[in-house]
Amino acid sequence: MLVSKYIKKWFPVFALPTLAAFCLAFAIPFVMGLYLSFTKFRTVNDATWVGVSNYVTAFTENNDFLHAFWFTIRFTFISAITVNILAFALAMLLTKAIKGTNVFRAVFFLPNLIGGIVLGYIWQLLINGVLGKFFQKDLTYSSAYGFWGLVIVVNWQMIGYMMIIYIAGIQGISTDVLEAADIDAAGFWAKLFQVTIPMLASSITICTFLTVTNCLKMFDQNLALTDGAPRNMTEGLALNIYRTFYNIPNHQGVGQAKAVVFFIVVALIAFLQLRATRSKERDA
Repeated sequence: MLVSKYIKKWFPVFALPTLAAFCLAFAIPFVMGLYLSFTKFRTVNDATWVGVSNYVTAFTENNDFLHAFWFTIRFTFISAITVNILAFALAMLLTKAIKGTNVFRAVFFLPNLIGGIVLGYIWQLLINGVLGKFFQKDLTYSSAYGFWGLVIVVNWQMIGYMMIIYIAGIQGISTDVLEAADIDAAGFWAKLFQVTIPMLASSITICTFLTVTNCLKMFDQNLALTDGAPRNMTEGLALNIYRTFYNIPNHQGVGQAKAVVFFIVVALIAFLQLRATRSKERDA
């Protein structure tokens, strides 16, 4: 009873800084951005209400926005699968009794510490070097080159981080459960699919959520590696919004409308993914 009264008394003191930061950094800018998406403006102070015309323009002016949308969806789908499978495989390998596992964990995690712009330019040189040597082409020759180049870069950057999460989950599995599976003469694949993976449901939820949201929001790597080439065929949603807002005259409102649509898409996909993986987690 005394603890409850104490919490109620001091709760506003501890909650106020977080609430203020949330309002200043997210809630207020979000509401302003939502309002500006229905206006034509150059600065916040000269906004003129135009209704839904910005949204209409975003979808009808050309096909770049819709193409960027489907490009981002395809890229996210493939990258989320490959990142999680490879990260899980590495985690399984590096939780075995092998010498130097800590060194390998650090090496695989290091790319996550490098900024996306730097990674993009480094891999642009590497991929163009390989393409030039064997095919006399570069990333700008075909959208397929740019697409798979982005998949490679994002995998190389994110696998180490997801690997650490999977390692923590694997190490948290009770040895009693694994010993019981051994006593029942369960083989490697039976233990993997009937014991290990179900016990890692929470780790899979976290890693899937992080990979999906990060891939949907990809910008730095896209800008540095391909810059949308060729002919904006490898342009993701974030890069398309940036170019609309800053590179096309009098399109700030259209860019803001695209940003609102982008937010809704990311939030919806993240919600559906979390709901799906959470249900699997409860079943496990």
